[in-house]
Amino acid sequence: MKRLVIVESPTKTKTISKYLPEGYEVDSSMGHIRDLPSSAKLVPAKYKKESWSSLGINPDDRYFAIYVTPPDKKKIVKRLKDKLKGVDELILATDEDREGEAISWHLLKVLKPKVPVKRMVFREITKEAVQSALDNTRDIDMNLVYAQETRRILDRLAGYTVSPLLWKKIAPGLSAGRVQSVAVGFIVQRERERMKFRKGTYYDLQAMIQKEGDNSQFKADLTYVGSKRVASGKDFDENTGRIKKPGSVVLLDEEGADALVNQLKKADWRVSKLEVKVQKRNPAPPFITSTLQQEANRKFGFSARDTMSIAQKLYEKGFITYMRTDSTRLSSQAIEAAREGISDQYGKEYLFEQVRNYTSKGKSAQEAHEAIRPSGSRFVMPEHSGLDDRELKLYDLIWKRTIATQMAEAKLEFTNVSIEAASADATASFRSSGKKILFPGFFRAYVEGSDDPDAALENQEQFLPSLKEGDRTELQDLAFSEHETKPPARYTEATLVKELEKSGVGRPSTYAAIISTIQDRGYTKKESKALVPSFTAFAVTALLEKHFPDLVDSDFTSNLEDKLDEVANGKQDPVAYLDDYYKGVNGLKTKVDSQEDEIDPQKARLLDLPLVDLEGINVAIGRFGPYAKMQKDGEDITTSLPLDMDPSDLTASKLEELIQRSTEEDKPVGIDQDTGLPVFVLSGRYGPYVQLGELTEENKKPKRVSLLKGMSPEEVDISLALRLLALPRMLGEHPEDGKVIKAGVGRYGPYIVHDGSFKSLTKDDNVLTVELDRAVELLSQKSARRSSSELYDLGNFPDTDNPIKIMNGRYGPYIKYGKKNIGLPKGKQPEDITIEQAIELINAKK
Repeated sequence: MKRLVIVESPTKTKTISKYLPEGYEVDSSMGHIRDLPSSAKLVPAKYKKESWSSLGINPDDRYFAIYVTPPDKKKIVKRLKDKLKGVDELILATDEDREGEAISWHLLKVLKPKVPVKRMVFREITKEAVQSALDNTRDIDMNLVYAQETRRILDRLAGYTVSPLLWKKIAPGLSAGRVQSVAVGFIVQRERERMKFRKGTYYDLQAMIQKEGDNSQFKADLTYVGSKRVASGKDFDENTGRIKKPGSVVLLDEEGADALVNQLKKADWRVSKLEVKVQKRNPAPPFITSTLQQEANRKFGFSARDTMSIAQKLYEKGFITYMRTDSTRLSSQAIEAAREGISDQYGKEYLFEQVRNYTSKGKSAQEAHEAIRPSGSRFVMPEHSGLDDRELKLYDLIWKRTIATQMAEAKLEFTNVSIEAASADATASFRSSGKKILFPGFFRAYVEGSDDPDAALENQEQFLPSLKEGDRTELQDLAFSEHETKPPARYTEATLVKELEKSGVGRPSTYAAIISTIQDRGYTKKESKALVPSFTAFAVTALLEKHFPDLVDSDFTSNLEDKLDEVANGKQDPVAYLDDYYKGVNGLKTKVDSQEDEIDPQKARLLDLPLVDLEGINVAIGRFGPYAKMQKDGEDITTSLPLDMDPSDLTASKLEELIQRSTEEDKPVGIDQDTGLPVFVLSGRYGPYVQLGELTEENKKPKRVSLLKGMSPEEVDISLALRLLALPRMLGEHPEDGKVIKAGVGRYGPYIVHDGSFKSLTKDDNVLTVELDRAVELLSQKSARRSSSELYDLGNFPDTDNPIKIMNGRYGPYIKYGKKNIGLPKGKQPEDITIEQAIELINAKK
């Protein structure tokens, strides 16, 4: 008897094939084989004239959805159909979640098998798990399919209804989403709080103290002056920079702190209070999707998307259980494997005396599922896994966290010492804290926030000498220091995931996609680890808050998620749910239809930024990016804001400088002797640049070259300007093929180009001085690919989800949109192409 098993990925195919008996063939669908049409072109002819065809969903027919097989999946479908002809049974073995269930259902609908069909599910790819799954097949769970379909339809309704409105009212190419808009709203609100923030300044004292007759010294911090507590950062109002309750604390300034130091140097220092407490610490629960993303971001700097990609590979290779889960439960097999690993690795004294079980707190957690853990009945030690680089790091993290769950509690001793300093002029109290690890317990394997438990143990301990109340101590040193209050911290990927989870927005399986989407669409960017919102994010969030508040309301979105969970459990009718969301009295379409004409585009594009000193200066979003506008001598003056400027960087002086520069008569820095044309240093949307000749009716496109990173306009003289204008410069011929290599600078930075292939220069390379040998070295580092590689993602084509990309192919760079490949205009470099130019070129080919 022949059987065909279908999974999602080729890697999973290889792993599962090892554990199946003879007669089983495994193939992969490469993810979804059907989806809603991504463009009007993919809508079947029989639906094209329908008013709802561009939506891909008919809201008046129980939300009937058009499903199409994308062109790149047609070969896969044909291959699977051909293989199905020669088998006696079809087994659908996609992942055990909503997406996996939906993939199986779509496979069933497209392949139309005439043989028996079984649904096989497993949460780890081991011999035991695969055999158990074969012995316990089931039917497709239609409630899970309905839940996935409802979520997909909901996201399409939200995106396709609100996004076109944003294009009309703010700028083309923008998007809104049921969950992404809430995430952007969190980031924007935090930035508003930072903009409103006013810093406060305070001083404190730190003493270096030695016990009388003992050589060991320890630090103590000032806590009280007389009977009043000394002010610290928490006592300040973030919006005023002043003390909230002035009479309740002592606020030291520099003069007062210096005087107190002099008064206390003559004081008698004694231990006034001593507290010793022994506490036990329990390990954190095993990983779920969100906590894995947070910890991998904290420890390794992995993005949520990277973490899920690496975890997917580990799962498909059979190293870990399924990585999309919100359950902290461990199976009895996993607990036994963990306890066995503890005995072998650390000794029986590190085993917790009883099995430690975990239950999930989340409303949506499915207790039939398991936490993320090493797979199998005996966990593979990280050093024996054969993994390397990032896969090893993540597996090691999962292994340690899982092992720690069954280890003994850590036992710690905390000592708090109060020391009173009394002189004829002043009385003050100081405090010192000690920490001693009596028994490390699970700390031996795992310490949150650290990837080196042994080093973390050493850093955690703070020792104090043996003290008792009444002991005299000797002052060794006393100094004051200045402190400033800090604005609220920006979100990182880790803290944003935590906020989304806490608010019930999205689900663990969607967090990585949400965070990637808001970055890919230009609503936020990463600076170090922080997520910084763009000017566009402020404009879109403000419009949604005013006219469609539900779209940025975390409680509303959380309730939607709960309803989706009820659909998955068969407790909620999906059609009634969609009707209420879309067509109800307060439904999305109802609101858009009623409010669209009320939204003034000019007002929607104007940003209300809570920054000081911006009176008389307006900041707005235009078709080509943010700009500032003010009146000068009765005339409106506008200037583009540099793309690398963050909203929080704006100050009145910076804006006035930009505006002033744009109104000043441009003076050349010199003359190009070869052409006789003047050379200017100017500023534009993409920052400062040099320009050869004036912009006139006859010379509409004078040559321009951006200044290099780190260059300021003030330092550019005629000599440096001419060197920049000479770019791209020829470095020489490639020794292998004799073709020219050039070095130049574009909108995305310095590069070298050879035979149509571009390579970015590193931060240590200078485009003005880089030599041929170095260029050849850089070009050789490029991975050899037969297929085209992506150079830039310009964004989505208006009214579609289809991306417009600049690719580097065998015959040079080109624009890719769907199936269309469009060569660049003559003389244009990839760095010069804007999304507007790309759209024009695409429309010209239609």
